Amino acid sequence: MSTQTTHAEILVVGFGMVGHRFAQELSARRPDAQIMVINRETEDYAYDRVQLSSYVGNWDREALYLDRLPENVTVVPGRAVSIKPEAKELVLDDGRVFAYEELVLATGSRAFVPRLPGNELPQVHVYRTLDDMDGIRAAIEGVVGTHGEATAVVIGGGLLGLEAAGAAQHMGAKTHVVEMAPRLMPLQVDDAGGEMLSQAIRQMGVDVHVGVTSRSIEPSTQRDGAVVLDLGDDGQIETDLVIFSAGIRPRDTMGPDAGLELGPRGGFLTDRQCRTSIEHISAIGECAAVDGKTYGLVAPGNTMAEIVAARLAGEEGPDFEDPDMSTKLKLLGVDVASFGDAFSTAEGHKELHIQDPVSGVYKKLILDAEGKRLIGGILVGEASNYSMLRPMVGSELPGDPVSLIAPESGAGTTAIGAGDLPDDTQICSCNNVSKGEIRAAIGQGCHSVETLMSATRAGTSCGSCIPLLKGILEAEGIEQSKAVCPHFQQSRAELFEITRSTGITDFPTFIERFGTGGGCEVCKPTFANIVASMHTENHVLDGATAGLQDTNDRMLGNMQKNGTYSVIPRQPAGNVTPAQLQEMGRIAEDFGLYLKITGAQRIAMFGARTEDLPEIWRRLIDVGMESGQAYGKSLRAVKSCVGTDWCRYGQQDSVAMAINLELRYRGLRSPHKLKMGVSGCARECAEARGKDIGVIATEQGWNLYVGGNGGATPRQAELLAKDLTEETLIRYIDRYLAFYIRNADRLQRTAAWQAEVEGGLDHIRDVVVDDSLGIADDLEAFMDHHVANYSDEWQDVLNDPEKLKRFVSFINAPDMPDPTVQFEEHPQGGRKVPLMTPTIGAAN
Repeated sequence: MSTQTTHAEILVVGFGMVGHRFAQELSARRPDAQIMVINRETEDYAYDRVQLSSYVGNWDREALYLDRLPENVTVVPGRAVSIKPEAKELVLDDGRVFAYEELVLATGSRAFVPRLPGNELPQVHVYRTLDDMDGIRAAIEGVVGTHGEATAVVIGGGLLGLEAAGAAQHMGAKTHVVEMAPRLMPLQVDDAGGEMLSQAIRQMGVDVHVGVTSRSIEPSTQRDGAVVLDLGDDGQIETDLVIFSAGIRPRDTMGPDAGLELGPRGGFLTDRQCRTSIEHISAIGECAAVDGKTYGLVAPGNTMAEIVAARLAGEEGPDFEDPDMSTKLKLLGVDVASFGDAFSTAEGHKELHIQDPVSGVYKKLILDAEGKRLIGGILVGEASNYSMLRPMVGSELPGDPVSLIAPESGAGTTAIGAGDLPDDTQICSCNNVSKGEIRAAIGQGCHSVETLMSATRAGTSCGSCIPLLKGILEAEGIEQSKAVCPHFQQSRAELFEITRSTGITDFPTFIERFGTGGGCEVCKPTFANIVASMHTENHVLDGATAGLQDTNDRMLGNMQKNGTYSVIPRQPAGNVTPAQLQEMGRIAEDFGLYLKITGAQRIAMFGARTEDLPEIWRRLIDVGMESGQAYGKSLRAVKSCVGTDWCRYGQQDSVAMAINLELRYRGLRSPHKLKMGVSGCARECAEARGKDIGVIATEQGWNLYVGGNGGATPRQAELLAKDLTEETLIRYIDRYLAFYIRNADRLQRTAAWQAEVEGGLDHIRDVVVDDSLGIADDLEAFMDHHVANYSDEWQDVLNDPEKLKRFVSFINAPDMPDPTVQFEEHPQGGRKVPLMTPTIGAAN
């Protein structure tokens, strides 16, 4: 019986990011070409493996899918097993045969699993694909459903290893990282950076073991289903899962039988045009060894895809050049980046260091002997200037190098901007886009970040260069659009007015009428925030808008770096009763929580698990407390001094006023968080002029200050009106907040909004105090509606069985908490839960 042969002009083996990119590139150059792609994975779409960790939590595969390919590209499911170069045929494992004119191997790589005794046990996993992620999730959920908690050990402390550790911890497992090298991320950071990274990750509850070697994996004799990882002289770890993330190996098994030469460390050996040793066969991506060297990043693979696509389209393209291997990632909540030659041994080179063990920040720049040319660098803990530094590698610096890592050091340095970079600077390393190409696109009418991304592909892969795109636009004098996102051309203020006018609270209807596409992580929570601001009578988890909220609002708690949540009940003006204080202490002991008095005069509890939240809320409510909305874009707290009851300098009762303001504006949703302060006299003990709303008592009444904030760019609040009665003060605050909520941009603090409003504070004063627009009654009615319809969000969840269903970590452990699960004692008392640290999350 003969097997039918399918003919393909261009046959691609592998439907990962690089195979997908090649098909796109060739189709664009040759729309008439017949392209066929063999896909061995279960997905019908190629997906963004760079964003694999984002799959954890939402479990939405479609969110990672890449664009559908043009009609001249056919995707065929199957696994290739052999190549017959003499016949120009490819054979699949089910016997199907495909004839080709040109064969492009984009088979990618597989996770490396060391030859460790026990590596075949069912508790052993790898971290590589969506299916791998689903397998790890099912294993953790199964263990938690049986034993109440799970432990995972990740072998490998490199980029993927730390990403896997973050995923396992987010899924609910107590996590260990085992690395054979003396530091984490040995290829990216030096000893000092590695030590800072280890400290930060340990603080987030992950145990780090460096400089140790795994010997074997054996079934545990202490607990059914568990295994023991033997570390030799460094002890043993009993665990429920072992996840290998110790590197990758090229998928090159078809090479030897076909006569294809391999590189010294594997991979199909190619020249710099990505041609293998056999004519009509090319290799791209992680399976290719260009001049003997393989690359594990997407950027070099994209470059190879473009080179081969150009060659097969008959174009003369450049040869493959050694790529920029710079990386920037957020691993377990810690920024890590390296760029250029981070381990330079060049004679006479100079190093510039900043090391702050308190904040966990380490920065190193490597300069040439004259200290003028940037060679490379390492950033740990804070990497916001990575996008500016990476393009400067190899170039003479346009300013003082200190300004690159300490621009606000007070040393008289001037920060370098995108406009200072030369045109040949590579802005996007993933897609090899220079500043000159960006400027050329701007000259052709691309006047927004979105149009630049579409025209040049810059920023469409890892996204780290997007801030530079905006900086280049600003340097070119292009006024930036106020559009919320690519799906809505309107500003947030315009969307607010549209929502108010139409009354639409359903996002699909709203985007169909006023936007395009399906929405994104920017416009969806923005719309949900607008609806919540207008319709206080509805709970944030009511109806379809519940799914649009960001994580904090969905869980009514601030997510911390390790995936747990903070619980911060309202304590108006810092007041708390003895009974409430005692109960918070008992809750912290019972649930193993970390207690912290915040900068906003509140007691915060860190480390709560999803399934514990409702019970914690119930106990707080029983002693008369409620949600402090520390998780929302809303009023956080009203800080006050001790007031006239205790202070001999007090002019007015600041504590009573602070309580009044906090209870009036509690739960008010706004474009950004809000903070207030009330001081009883000019001594300003409540630091009211550093708040969005600041109130200071005088002999004649109250002075009202607006538009202040602390943080990275502190602003002093400005005087709006003085010597006000209590009634007038509240009326002006109502109007100011309502005006701000309607008109500010997404995530814009009052200080920034006030500075950008045409006419500034004078215009705001005209509207709020003098009612120049005739809308004062409307603004006050907006706030009266909020006050009349306020209810405690925690209590509302407890009263609603459907909402309670959201607060379950695992689908097979729905009880909250499961009364059949026994917990060991925490070393500091209470139940055994993941141990938190004080350096997590924003709680003020």
